[in-house]
Amino acid sequence: MIEDQFECSANYVPLSPITFLEQAATAYGDDKISIIYGHHVRFSWRQTHQRCLKLASSLVKFGISNGDIVAAFAPNIPALYELHFGAPMAGGVLSALNTSLDATTLVLLLEQLESCKIMFVDYQFIDSALKALEIMSQRKCKPPLIVLITDYYDQKQSFLAKDMLPKNTLNYNEFLAMGEPDFETLRPSNEFDPISVNFTSGSTGTPKGVVYSHRGAYLNSLAAISRFDMKPIPVFLWTVDMFRCNGWCFTWAMAALGGTNVCLRNVSARDIFDAIHLHKVTHLCGAPTLLVMNADASSYDQKPFPHRVKVTVAGALPPFQIINKVATKLGFDVSIGYGMTETMGPVILRQWKPNSDDEHTKFNYHYHGEQGLPDFMMQEVDVKDPNTMKSTPHDGKTIGEIMFKGNTLMLGYHKNSQATEEAFRCGWYRTSDLGVREHNGSITLKDRAKDIIYSKGESISTLEIETVLLSHPMILKAAVVGKYDDDRLLESSPYAVVRLKDGYSASVEDIIKFCEENLATHMVPKYVVFGDLPVNSTGKVQKFLIREKIKKNKSEIHEQKFL
Repeated sequence: MIEDQFECSANYVPLSPITFLEQAATAYGDDKISIIYGHHVRFSWRQTHQRCLKLASSLVKFGISNGDIVAAFAPNIPALYELHFGAPMAGGVLSALNTSLDATTLVLLLEQLESCKIMFVDYQFIDSALKALEIMSQRKCKPPLIVLITDYYDQKQSFLAKDMLPKNTLNYNEFLAMGEPDFETLRPSNEFDPISVNFTSGSTGTPKGVVYSHRGAYLNSLAAISRFDMKPIPVFLWTVDMFRCNGWCFTWAMAALGGTNVCLRNVSARDIFDAIHLHKVTHLCGAPTLLVMNADASSYDQKPFPHRVKVTVAGALPPFQIINKVATKLGFDVSIGYGMTETMGPVILRQWKPNSDDEHTKFNYHYHGEQGLPDFMMQEVDVKDPNTMKSTPHDGKTIGEIMFKGNTLMLGYHKNSQATEEAFRCGWYRTSDLGVREHNGSITLKDRAKDIIYSKGESISTLEIETVLLSHPMILKAAVVGKYDDDRLLESSPYAVVRLKDGYSASVEDIIKFCEENLATHMVPKYVVFGDLPVNSTGKVQKFLIREKIKKNKSEIHEQKFL
C-alpha cells in the first residue's frame, strides 16, 4: 500500500481553458499574431491577454461575480473571442447566443438565463436586442445592461441615435478602457464550475441551455487538437459560429496552440478563398453549407490553393457529389463529423474518401479511426438497446441508440434537472439518435429516435429518404416524417414535404418514380407535398410541426397521395 499521499496546491490545480491564454501570452508575446480581422485589426497574444484582463476587470467592476451569466449576441468578431476568456476570468459564465434568433426567441432564452446582468450586442443585431428588451420590460422582467460592440472599420454600419438606446448603454471599447491591465484572474475553485451555457438548436421544440464545465472545456480543447489533426501554430478561419458549442471549443484550443484566429463577420466563398491565400489558412469548420457554398462558387473565386486545407463539417450532409467536388477539385481535405451541443461539438470524425464514399456511406462513422485510435477524452461510444442497455450486435441491421460516456460531456441542462436526469439515465449520455454497428465496428447513423418510421415490421430511415430526394435535380429542400395509416397509430408511411428549386417544376408522379428507382419499395414516400419547410430561427427543420399539421389535418398545401 502506498502511503503519505495527499492533495495540495502543488500537485492539483483546477483545469480551466483560461490558462491557455496566459501560457500563450508568456510563450509567444508579441511574436505571434493571435487575431486577424479585416485589413486593420491585428493583435498579438500579449495584446489579447491584456485586453481580456481589462475586460474581466470591467465585468467585476460592473457587478459580475462567481456564476453570473454574461450574454453575447454577436458574430465571429474579436470581441466575442475575447469574451470567451474575459467572462470566465471574471468568474462569470458566458452564454453566446445564436445571431439568427428573432426577438421573441431571444427573450425566451434570456428569461432562462435569470442571472444575466449584462449582454454584449454587436451593432448589426442591436435592433433584435432592443425589441427583446422591450418585451422583457413589458413582462416586468429586469433587462440586462447592454454593451454595444461597434466596428470602426465597417463603412456600411449605421449608428443608432443615442436616444434610441437604453440610457445606461455602454460602448465596448469604452467598457474595455475602464478595466485594469494588472487584474488578477479569478480562477475556478472547482474545475466542475460552469464556464458557459450553449443553447441547442431547438429543432424538436424549445432550445435547452447546455452547461459546460471548466474541466470539460479544457479537456475538449486538447482533444480537438488531435481530433482535427492540428499542428503547432495553425491558422484557423472562423467559419464555424463561436456561439455554436463555443466554436467547437476552437476558441480555447487556438490559444493552447498559439495559432492565429482569422475572424469573419460574414462568410462567403470569396472570403474563404481570399483568406486561404492571404493568411495561409490551415483549418476551417462548420455546417455542411460550407461545402455547398464553395462547390457553387464562381470559377473566379475558386483560385487554386498553394497548400491543402482541412475542412470539417457536421450536420445534414449535401449530396455526395458536392462533397466529392470539394475534396477532389478544390484542394480541401474533407472530414465528416458527428456530435451535438451536449458533446461540445463533433466527437467522431472521419476523412472523406472520394474514391470509395458515396450516398450510402456518408452516414458511416469510424469511432476508432483508420489508425485504430479512439478519441482519448470520450472513453466509450456504443449503440445500445435503450431498454435493456445491452450493446447491439455488429450485424449492420440491428438498430439501437447511440450513447456516449466520457470526460467531454455537458454538466447538464440549465435549470432543467428532469431533462438532465433523462439524458444521463443508466450512466450514459443518450443522444436520441439511432444507428447500427457494422461488422467492422463502425457506426452508421440511421435517424433521430423521434423521426424514424416503423412500417410492417420494417424500420425506415427518414435521413436516407431525404438523401435520395435531395439528389433529385429539381429538389432544393426535403423533409420526411411518418404519417399514420389509420387511427390505431400502429403503422405509418413516409410523408415527404418538398421544395423545388426556383424555376423548376416536377409532379408528384415524377418524384415517386425517382424514389422507386433509388429506394427499396417500403421506403418510397406514399405522400408528397410541395411547399416550404417549417424551420426555426436557426434554420433547422421542425419536423414536429409537420407531424402536428398532419395530425390536425390542416395542411396549407393540398396533399397528394400516390397509391
